[in-house]
Amino acid sequence: MSNVIKINDFDAKELDVYARLSEGQLLNRHEPEKGIFIAESPIVVERALDAGCEPISILVEDRHIKNQAKNIIERCGNIPIFTAPFDVLTGITGFKLTRGMLCAMHRPKLKTVEEICKDKRRVAVLENIMNPTNVGAIFRSAAALNIDAVLLTHGCSNPLYRRAIRVSMGTVFQIPWTFIDEKEGTGIELLHNMGFKTAAMALTDNSVSIDDKNVKSEEKLAIILGTEGEGLHQNTINSSDYTIKIPMSHGVDSLNVAAASAVAFWELGK
Repeated sequence: MSNVIKINDFDAKELDVYARLSEGQLLNRHEPEKGIFIAESPIVVERALDAGCEPISILVEDRHIKNQAKNIIERCGNIPIFTAPFDVLTGITGFKLTRGMLCAMHRPKLKTVEEICKDKRRVAVLENIMNPTNVGAIFRSAAALNIDAVLLTHGCSNPLYRRAIRVSMGTVFQIPWTFIDEKEGTGIELLHNMGFKTAAMALTDNSVSIDDKNVKSEEKLAIILGTEGEGLHQNTINSSDYTIKIPMSHGVDSLNVAAASAVAFWELGK
């Protein structure tokens, strides 16, 4: 394959996207239409391709060129395929590649909240969840447990950060998602206008259990989750139709937000 390029120079400019650019630089906030993300591992790259994401280049361990990377390379056309032995790639990226592959891709244009939520029954709303590991884990639970879409406030970590993609196992490409316009806050009024009832996950005197029959019977429901520690804004709680909680035992007051999302999605996504 003429587009396979063996790496000899760690400082080659073509490798900046994998080795030296920060997540903020990849995101390119000033020109988001030029933003890039990195998909890691064959299964994640395949899910990104299936979602219509456009590849730019691939960085792959040389021994995988003719086996587990073969089909992906064929799908990607004539883009550059950078390759080197395992120890060389580890030195470039600073960590062991998951199954020996990274793929740089163009960030897709985000849809509006209305487009994302059209004909949806259950959506998750993430308010200022800044840890990419939690964001990725929530997406994985959403995909597995019947959540139709995910909305994020601008205080959240971007779902296309490398770690979020990796933790989600590529489900960020399977679940429709977008960011809520900053002037809409958590988007509760917008959701109400689309016919959704909103359920804020918070520990208050008025919280009901997530298995409350009224909550579960809602035709269209948005489940709102907040960041670790601080939780949801009080305005979000006050504006929601329900405040819900997961019953705890042994004196435990709460779960990690990713774990809590899985429990809530299982109960309310049925």
